[in-house]
Parts: sequence; structure tokens; C-alpha cells
Amino acid sequence: MLERLEEEGFEAYVVGGCVRDSIMGLPAHDYDIATSAMPVETKRVFGSCRIIETGIKHGTVTVLYKGSCVEITTFRIDGDYLDGRHPASVEFSADLLDDLSRRDFTINGIAYSPLRGFCDPFFGARDITLKTIRCIGDPEKRFSEDALRILRALRFEAVIGFDIEERTRSALLAHKSDISLVSKERIFSELKRLICGKFAKRVIIEFSEVFAQIIPEIGAMINYDQGSKYHNSTLLEHTARAVEAAPEDSVHLRLAMLFHDIGKPLCRTTDENGECHYYDHAAISAKIADEALRGLKCENALRERVCEIIRLHDMPIENSERFVRRQLSRRGYELFCDIIRAEIADNSAKIPEAAERIPLLLDVLELAEKTDAEKTCVSLRSLAVNGNDLKSFVPPSAVMGEILSQLLEEVIDGKIENEKRVLLKRAREIFDSKK
Repeated sequence: MLERLEEEGFEAYVVGGCVRDSIMGLPAHDYDIATSAMPVETKRVFGSCRIIETGIKHGTVTVLYKGSCVEITTFRIDGDYLDGRHPASVEFSADLLDDLSRRDFTINGIAYSPLRGFCDPFFGARDITLKTIRCIGDPEKRFSEDALRILRALRFEAVIGFDIEERTRSALLAHKSDISLVSKERIFSELKRLICGKFAKRVIIEFSEVFAQIIPEIGAMINYDQGSKYHNSTLLEHTARAVEAAPEDSVHLRLAMLFHDIGKPLCRTTDENGECHYYDHAAISAKIADEALRGLKCENALRERVCEIIRLHDMPIENSERFVRRQLSRRGYELFCDIIRAEIADNSAKIPEAAERIPLLLDVLELAEKTDAEKTCVSLRSLAVNGNDLKSFVPPSAVMGEILSQLLEEVIDGKIENEKRVLLKRAREIFDSKK
């Protein structure tokens, strides 16, 4: 695509994250192109491809090229940012430096062309070597222009582990309240990526004041002494450790751990020995999470899954086949495994002695996986008989449903085998006893 633009007499560079990731030795997923071509000229050059013009007002033409969507943007100068998010106007330019000057961080202000090599006027490659996130130009201006950059900075630190440079950090914190200018959908999009980062724990702790702008209840967790023999850290530190202990590729579990104890400050009691207790904190935390996620425009399925994990994250766990079968029947395989993984993350973030429970939880998780793989009967659907099998001696009624439910209970408890002949015989016995 660069060659096609160059053949038509225009300058063209790949820019932004793909260049950064390439320098870092990471796979690049999305490619953005900056060019001296005007949008109408870009459309002409790629006239044989499908063109999407949704960003054309700001100079962006999206080209569907060999199965990928590539954004091609004309070099531009942004006008004033009147709403703290978007430039009120843009001016097209023939100078790449103008375009790079308007970007957020030096590590994203690098361009590359096979013909011209790297263009790195703000020493982004140096900052990649230094593992530093630094604003291009004046940090105060960058964050006042677009408050989403605050969360982008935190997300970069959480995902790639770079440190935020001091002036950038100070300006970021000074503008933290401007996050209210960002749409809830964009905030939540960045939050999900941030908490799934390898270095999420340190970002949650280091920038707790920013998180409190998004989820106000987090403010009460900062420096909160839990007063419990099971904890050796503040509530916020425990939460951050629990988030990082959850699988990186599981946004629902990481969200669940972010909220799992958020209701504790609202239900604290102290016994005669000075030990603090938090009865019903799981239910209260789930309620707070539900309200917060609704406010962040979280999709319903994800919100419901997260809240259910929170509500059950401290349920008693037994390492027995009967217990596991009953839980799989009641909760379903996915939810039950999520609850176990949440308890593992929770215990990983407590005192070292709490980690002694983790082997038992891993055994239960393995047992659940084995039970599911063997297609053990834990639901009416997997029962070897159904209503049609019973209707020769049980009339369709509520009684038929009761008999099927009792058969399932007895199979789950290991009292009878999930075998049609055995179940029919037992069904007749139950029906006769109900006459």
C-alpha cells in the first residue's frame, strides 16, 4: 500500500503502534498509514478497493486491502480541542512532522517508510530503549487536549511495563478529573485492556486516584487497613494483587477480582478480640459492581458473569466428586470453574498461609474438568431418561418433573447409575410412593 501511494507521487509511512511494536520485537496487529495524499487522492489511488469514509472529516480513509482494514490518514494539524476529546477542526498538511507533533506519546510518534527509513523527531526509539512513556511536547497540553490519553498512558504501562516519565505523570494526575469528559464506552474499553495487562497490579496501586475517578468506591479502598489476620496489605493492594493473580486472557475474571472486595468498607464489624469481619461483603460487592458496570456501558452478558463470580467468590469448597457434580449441576461448568479460579486468585493475594489452600482448589478444578470431559450426568439433558420414557406410567404433570428431578439428584449423589433400565425402575418406585 505504501508503494502504491509512493508510485502516485505521495509520501507514505506506517505510523503509531505498529512501528512501536516492531521496534520492541512484538507482533504488529493493526497497521496505520500517514500520507501526504489528500483523502480524495487516497480514494483515487485505491479506487479498486472497498473504501469506508467514516473518518474522512478528519482525513482518514479506511481501505479494505487483502482482507484487512487499513486506516490511511492525511498528514494534518489539529485545531483547538474544545471538548477535551476531539479537535474542533483539522488542517491538512504536506509535512510529516506536523502530523507526528499532534500525537500523544513519543513511543507512538515514530514513522517508517521503506524508502526513507525511520522518522523519529521526538526520540521515541530512545524512550522505547529506556522503557519510558513520555508525552510529545507539553504534557499539560497533551492531556488537556484529550483526556482519553490519561487512560492510554496507564494502559501502556500495564501492558508493556514502561514507566511514565515524571512530568507526564504529574500532568496526568493533575488532569485526572477530566476523565469525566470521555465517553463511558471508551473508558471501559481502555479499562478492560489495562486490567488484563501483565503489570496491572502496579498501575492500580500507583494510580489509584485515577481509578477512583472511574469507580468512586475505589477511593475508600486506598490505605484501608482490613484489620484481619488473613491479610497483610491494604484493601487496595490486596485487590491489585488478586487482579494480577487472575489469568491475563480472562477479562471477566480480572474484572471480578477488581470488584470482589469493593463492598468491604460498607459492612465492617469488629469482634471482642479486635478482629474485623465482613459478613455479606460478596453480595454488597456484586451490587456495587453491577451498578458500576452498568454505568460504564458494559455488555449485559459480561456484567452478569462478573457479578455472579463476585457473589460466589468466597463460597465453601469441598474436594469431593459429589460436591463437584452438584456444583456443576447448579452453576454450570464455566461458572463453577470461574469461581474456583477467583478463589485461587483471592488466596494468592492474602497472607502466605492462605496459599496453602490453593492445592485443594486446583484439585477441585481438575476434578471439575475431568467430570465435564467424561460427560458425567449433572443435568436433566444428560439423564438417560426423559418425559417420553416415563409417560407410559406417569401422566404429564408436575409429578413427572418432580420424578425426573429426584432421579437426577440420586444420580448426582451416586445413589443410582445413569442407566435407562435402572432409572425407569426407580421412577416407578417414586411414582408409586406418591400415590
